[in-house]
Amino acid sequence: MALTISNNIVNSIFKRFQLLNLQNALIHNTSCLNAWKATKEKGPTHWLDYNKKIYPPQTPDEEPRKAYVCHQRTNIKYSPFKMWYIASLIRGMSVDEAIRQLKFVLKKGARDVQEVLEEAKELAVKEHNVEFPSNMWVAESFVGKGTVIKGIRRHARGRVGTVEYFHCHYFVRLEEGTPPKHYYANHPKEPHELLEDWLSNMRKRKVINSI
Repeated sequence: MALTISNNIVNSIFKRFQLLNLQNALIHNTSCLNAWKATKEKGPTHWLDYNKKIYPPQTPDEEPRKAYVCHQRTNIKYSPFKMWYIASLIRGMSVDEAIRQLKFVLKKGARDVQEVLEEAKELAVKEHNVEFPSNMWVAESFVGKGTVIKGIRRHARGRVGTVEYFHCHYFVRLEEGTPPKHYYANHPKEPHELLEDWLSNMRKRKVINSI
């Protein structure tokens, strides 16, 4: 009798599990999965059109045009506000120095930026006839806002709040040659430049209402 009761309990539990699996299979979650899948497929493509630009031939007296390569990675699962600091860090550096510095950055987005730089170096050799990829520097490095997926967060007493999952686009342009000494125009002046400015200001002084 006890064995029959235990078998009935096991059969009832098994049927309940089958019913739960059937209910889970009937839940339509395709739209949610497609929303996350679309983040890797959609993205800007105009930045890569600069690689297809064809320039006219140069005359012998003109300065040789520097080779460059544009590369990007779209819809990175990282906040664009945090990625801005990483993109600003490597501007004006040589590509090898930028990769070396990114290895010490303790941010998740630094790994993506490092991979993009390494991919751009390979692209420069394979498709743009750059002989020495190490002889390139980061001419442009900036971030764009990507797809923002909105979700809900449960709160107490039946209330809900919104949560936003940010994505970002990263763009970089490597240019052949040595990096400039000062990347930004309003860079801090050298000590001798500060001294010259101070002397020029002192010599321009005059006594008002004098002869």
